[in-house]
Amino acid sequence: MDQRVWLLACGVAAGPIYIIVGAMQIAIRPGFDPTRHALSLLSNGHLGWIQISNFLITGGLLIAGAIGMKKSLVRGVGRTWAPRMVIMYGVGLIGAGLFRADPGRGFPPGASLTHNTITWHGEMHFVAGSIGFIGLIASTIIFALRFRNSGQTGWAVSSIMTGIVFLTTFVGIASGASGPINLLFSAAVVVSFLWLSAIFGHILRASSQDLNECGKEIKKS
Repeated sequence: MDQRVWLLACGVAAGPIYIIVGAMQIAIRPGFDPTRHALSLLSNGHLGWIQISNFLITGGLLIAGAIGMKKSLVRGVGRTWAPRMVIMYGVGLIGAGLFRADPGRGFPPGASLTHNTITWHGEMHFVAGSIGFIGLIASTIIFALRFRNSGQTGWAVSSIMTGIVFLTTFVGIASGASGPINLLFSAAVVVSFLWLSAIFGHILRASSQDLNECGKEIKKS
């Protein structure tokens, strides 16, 4: 199997893994309320290792996928910077796993509802997440331009809309808002991961077609 294929397959798998593991934790973690708590808070408590692993594994898969993306995008707008921005997002997720978010808003059970101490690792978690989110948003813009230039309007619109939705909800979370914005941000995370999986799948199909064509040419010769 060509190296590009399994690298891109890692990128395709990243989103579904993150979403499934996150949804499972929401269902089983006592006291977690998605309308009040950010998913990052799942890194706390005796089962916090699950979300930490989720961050690390997903980040690693995205980086592998971005390497495959770099090997596959040999021409066109964004062939250099799109993979770099996806790598940036993967690094941000790994950083979010290495630096645990601070407990808050009563989660895990027993944490203060009103007073939340900001630790150095909590600050680093926010910094790492912000860096990753910048990479994600930048990648949506780059792919929107790439698809527009190649006449793929549907892909261009879905790319820029993903970036707009994610940026809007992230600003809301960063401003300290709670309630519905938590759910909207979680939905934006899901949408962005599905978009990334679709992008990797799109590139994977194109790469597979190229490999098939090369194989046919070799057989003819």
